[in-house]
Amino acid sequence: MLKLHYNLEKVSMGLVGAIIVAASIGGLIEIAPLFTIDETVEVPDDLRPLTPLELAGREIYIREGCYACHSQMVRSLADEIDRYGPYSLAGESAYDHPMLWGSKRTGPDLARVGGKYSDAWHVRHLADPRDVVPVSIMPAYPWLLRPLDTGFLRDELSALGRLGVPYDEAMIAAATVDAAAQSRPDSAGADAVRERYGETVAVRNFDGDAATLTEMDALVAYLQSLGTLTSAPDRILTGDGT
Repeated sequence: MLKLHYNLEKVSMGLVGAIIVAASIGGLIEIAPLFTIDETVEVPDDLRPLTPLELAGREIYIREGCYACHSQMVRSLADEIDRYGPYSLAGESAYDHPMLWGSKRTGPDLARVGGKYSDAWHVRHLADPRDVVPVSIMPAYPWLLRPLDTGFLRDELSALGRLGVPYDEAMIAAATVDAAAQSRPDSAGADAVRERYGETVAVRNFDGDAATLTEMDALVAYLQSLGTLTSAPDRILTGDGT
């Protein structure tokens, strides 16, 4: 075998051809299963899509590069489960475009962060991380208190709807209104948000300022939704199935 490889190295085009064949075989083995992903990934029956406000927060999360330091994938290892909660299921990310599982953990995994901390804690942490975690190396994001641009939400829900996310025409038409209503629990539109997205959706003033819908409202709403969109991971962990 070594002699064959040695002789092949002396024929440059032959070596190139062998590399192409080897890479093609490896690529085929890795890529072919992806064509069956619709059959292999089970979407939980109770999985809900992000609300317009949460979706806006996800866009801010991506814009600010949060995914570069925080993964959203709990591995199926005992210490991971003990620290973060039930391991991540592919079906939980069925409506994510793109998915944000990641592998870099400069900061902790955020897959189950929803409900772990109060809204006030998140606001303080994002505005000045060292105010709540003195040893934190996370940068501050004080500009998130600026008004949120909701003009793109209808188009984004429409695009995601074409990709298979279950946003209906009513959800798309009310995207801008729902984004504002989710942060104003006493408003006339708050009940409509719950009707469209379910009673478990958090409808409250996330940043503490009811007068203005801010990027902070959106990002905190998104963070509080992580790990709460389906109960499937908890059922798996307790052995109740999907």
